[in-house]
Amino acid sequence: MHSFKELIAQFSQQFDQQHFPEQPGRLYNAASHILDIGGKRIRPVLCLMGNELFDTLHPDAFQVGNAVELFHNFTLIHDDIMDKAPLRRGKPTVHMVYGDSAAILAGDVMLINVYERLNKIQGRYKQKVISVFNKAAIEVCEGQQLDMDFEGMQPEEVLYNDYVHMIGLKTSVLLAASLQLGAIIGGGSEGNQEHIYAFGKNIGIAFQIQDDYLDAFGDPEKFGKQQGGDILVNKKTFLLLKALELCNPAQHAALKQLMETSPADKVEKVLELFRSCKVDEWAEKEKERFQQKAFEHLDNIAVLSARKKSLMELADYLLNRQQ
Repeated sequence: MHSFKELIAQFSQQFDQQHFPEQPGRLYNAASHILDIGGKRIRPVLCLMGNELFDTLHPDAFQVGNAVELFHNFTLIHDDIMDKAPLRRGKPTVHMVYGDSAAILAGDVMLINVYERLNKIQGRYKQKVISVFNKAAIEVCEGQQLDMDFEGMQPEEVLYNDYVHMIGLKTSVLLAASLQLGAIIGGGSEGNQEHIYAFGKNIGIAFQIQDDYLDAFGDPEKFGKQQGGDILVNKKTFLLLKALELCNPAQHAALKQLMETSPADKVEKVLELFRSCKVDEWAEKEKERFQQKAFEHLDNIAVLSARKKSLMELADYLLNRQQ
């Protein structure tokens, strides 16, 4: 068994290479640009961990991990175009450097490359792997569309459960599917696959709650982002939606006014309202609720407890991080 850090090192060593040909340069340089920016590589490593939970690491787990990471970066390219985002991980986005057309084509060629990778794995589980991957890929697109739909709605119009559903699709299903894909390669039973998928999906939702919490209440120096960045742009987050639900009429009116007028001390005043509504305390409890659901599914996976240790350590890292 390997630790998360060891698997990150193993995956990065084989992934950090030239994935595309040299010509046409504008197309393939654009595709390489997003990979060169880097990332945490959490999803492909979850694929390796899903494999190793049930059996020794198989080369196909790396092949599927490569496909998952390429797919994830394909979605980032297209998301940045839709969001008109100038920066990704502190560096210029693909479309800002190469233009929208080249960025769209770069994403397209990355997606085709994903299926080239998946098509190289062993035939005995190829159909199941591609089926699970396709389901997750479709749901990620559905989640992105719901997120864009929510952007055009007033915060009060977005129901909390609908927001959780959107996050589940946009963020969590790829984490969950990555674990299941590894489990398929490792020979996990159907029941164990269902449990590891549910573990990943609940951890993904808890992860997003933690991310929203850190944006508002985290230490900017540790988190690496401006405090209250979501507040400044009126982003619909777990905290905002719950605050609108919990606050009294006077607090509700004050929060709406802050969102509409954006005064210089907006972040400070919104955080004060969040605290008075006890949204910070609620977020901690809500994160723990999803974390507990995740661990219940992990407990139900029929393997030795020692084999689950690395997954428990990863969950603890993701959900108790300060950055």
